[in-house]
Amino acid sequence: MSKSVWIQNAAQLITLKNDHKGPRTKEAMSELSIIEGGSVWIEDGVIQLVGTMQELIPLCTPRASEAYIVDATGKIVTPGLIDPHTHIVHGGSREFEFEMRIQGKGYMEILNAGGGILATTQKTRELSEEHIYNTTALRLDSFLAHGVTTLESKSGYGLNLETELKQLRIMQRLNEKHPVEIVSTFMGAHAIPEEYKDDADAYVDIVVNDMIPHIAKEKLAKFCDVFCEKDVFTTEQAERILEAGKAHGLIPKIHADEMEASDGAQLAAKVGAISAEHLLKTSDEGIEALADAGVIACLLPAAALCLQEQPARARDMIAAGVPVAISTECNPGSSPTTSMPLVMNLACMTMRMSPAETLCAATYNAACAIGMADKIGSIEVGKQADIVVWDVPNYQKLHYIFGVNHVHEVWKKGVKVVG
Repeated sequence: MSKSVWIQNAAQLITLKNDHKGPRTKEAMSELSIIEGGSVWIEDGVIQLVGTMQELIPLCTPRASEAYIVDATGKIVTPGLIDPHTHIVHGGSREFEFEMRIQGKGYMEILNAGGGILATTQKTRELSEEHIYNTTALRLDSFLAHGVTTLESKSGYGLNLETELKQLRIMQRLNEKHPVEIVSTFMGAHAIPEEYKDDADAYVDIVVNDMIPHIAKEKLAKFCDVFCEKDVFTTEQAERILEAGKAHGLIPKIHADEMEASDGAQLAAKVGAISAEHLLKTSDEGIEALADAGVIACLLPAAALCLQEQPARARDMIAAGVPVAISTECNPGSSPTTSMPLVMNLACMTMRMSPAETLCAATYNAACAIGMADKIGSIEVGKQADIVVWDVPNYQKLHYIFGVNHVHEVWKKGVKVVG
């Protein structure tokens, strides 16, 4: 294939060109910077020209014979989707929990009975690195087929140093081999392992004094996350873990306020977290703290639906000035989906986000949530050519027709990887 690519005649070229610094908030989340009849010229995996077809014809026609031509007539073109919160590297499956939930069992009830995270931990410890690598690669194939070109992946199904390292090394290998770009997060504080159920502080000591220094030394993660929740890690324990991560160069993230308001959002603001995730039960005070600190709210509507919980208060967060991103939260228990388009549909239908806000939350703001907005998340000159061509005539239809994969082509760093 030629090193040059010319995308032509897009019905809507949705650039999300950003004149703002940092993640978008309030009305800025709806500013998609759409070019009708849009065109993009790519060289060596980098976007070189963006404009209308009429603007690019005189600039690109002399080199058109060298380029791979993409006819986007009647289609929309967007940045590659970005999933900023996943748990894709794991062993086993937990479909039996689906029936338990239908029967009325709650998340913490399942966890405390040895299911949930602890059940996946057992399988992840038992299965070989090669087995988990291969099954994770299949999940990545599905993400890519649904338009995701970059995602964040958390450890946290090891809950001991050996298996946490196994998960993070699998992420590192896949990032080198698979078209989907992976940003890694250490989450050894995902649950309290069975062997420390009567002494959570002793396990926190291991996370802080053993795991974090080892993982930072090997440069296996960019972020450090913790599940701050009743019956998991207290705000004091979570703060200690996140501060230890910061001391070793790991940027804090936090699972907060999923089952009840536990001041997790306020802790995210206090420690300067790049994002706070879940936030189903966040209080008004928590929302205000997130807005004041500029913490990105990473909302997970598929997980809320699967858990049969009320969705996060996206409208209140956006009104308060909290930057919002969305994610599949792909994991084997509470959100076993690889479809970001479905999550975008759910963001509209269950959280009443507009299609424009949702598209921003799945691209530019999602890039901000993983510290990569300088490279991806919008279609702008100088950025990485991560682009999706969708077989719909406008972005509203992408969100309107749900349960269907509208991907026509996916380009990663200027190479066609789907289509």
